[in-house]
Amino acid sequence: MVYEREVLPIEPPRPKVDPALLLEQPQKVRLFFTKLDRAKYISHLDMNRCMSRALKRSGLPVWYTGGFNPHMYLTFPLPLSLGCESVYECVDLKMTQKVDFDTIAQKVNACLPPDIQVFAAGEQKMDQKEIAWADYEICFDAQDGLKEKLENFFNQDEIKVIKKTKKGEKEIDLKPHFSLLSMEEKDGVLTAMMRFATGIELNINPTLLLDNAPFELRVQSLKRLMVYNKELKSFC
Repeated sequence: MVYEREVLPIEPPRPKVDPALLLEQPQKVRLFFTKLDRAKYISHLDMNRCMSRALKRSGLPVWYTGGFNPHMYLTFPLPLSLGCESVYECVDLKMTQKVDFDTIAQKVNACLPPDIQVFAAGEQKMDQKEIAWADYEICFDAQDGLKEKLENFFNQDEIKVIKKTKKGEKEIDLKPHFSLLSMEEKDGVLTAMMRFATGIELNINPTLLLDNAPFELRVQSLKRLMVYNKELKSFC
């Protein structure tokens, strides 16, 4: 006996839009979202796919590029490193029709996993090139004397490391590009709040500093808390 059933597409087709409702210029939108718990193991490429599929399933009138291979316009101003959590990620996109920002967040969240959720949507007020700093929360296993060791390490006159780039390797001094905001030990966990230079011109991954510590570090978690411009205004 042969059973026949309707085979549904993995992703719904793009909805047909009344040309009269289209905007002359696409509506620019910036989504702010979290990436927590299990989602920290999702690579940037997979994050792009995840967000793209969620937007397709939401039924929102997302703008696509033209040409022979049209694709959804998505730009992540500051991609997150693998293994790092964040409570302040963002992605830029465009809409072919005017959509309320609260409606966008609600519809996208319904199609996203619980570890990745949009908490705000708004206009693209700042240019991506304005990003200059980012705050991180770093939790360590509180070993004996670790707080003093870290303070001595961070307070050195210079901390030279080898940074790998697309053009090769070069030696840089990390000292001017990070600061320790606070450090507190509680219940066997040492929590450090730190600020690192971040952006297109210079991007310092916290692990670049931690991996060059002259002693063993047991990192429990690494989380990005906020992103700023040069004037330390929240990126929006």
